[in-house]
Amino acid sequence: VQLQASGGGLVQAGDSLRLSCAASGRTFSSYSMGWFRQAPGKEREFVAAISWNGGSTYYADSVKGRFTISRDNAKNTMYLQMNSLKPEDTAVYYCAAHGNIVVLRQSPTYWGQGTQVTVSS
Repeated sequence: VQLQASGGGLVQAGDSLRLSCAASGRTFSSYSMGWFRQAPGKEREFVAAISWNGGSTYYADSVKGRFTISRDNAKNTMYLQMNSLKPEDTAVYYCAAHGNIVVLRQSPTYWGQGTQVTVSS
């Protein structure tokens, strides 16, 4: 699976952004998908994950209630709707995939390139 993230940008605190992750390959619907982020000088961290059919979702406590992960298997695309953005959400956001959603949260198999999200105060 090849993954391509897009949708990042520069916004102000309180604004919204929607990230997309387009996947190639016919087996997209068999993978759990997720988002991670890495801020300058910090380790990459888990943000959100969604099961292969969208039936299960998980979020980091820091984004719960503000971010929503979703997927459209017909379009081979995953999304991350980010609302009420804060300066501490500034990071490079990566999409990732693994066959198992539990493993995905720790050690994804596939990674996309990152997309920069910058939130100004």
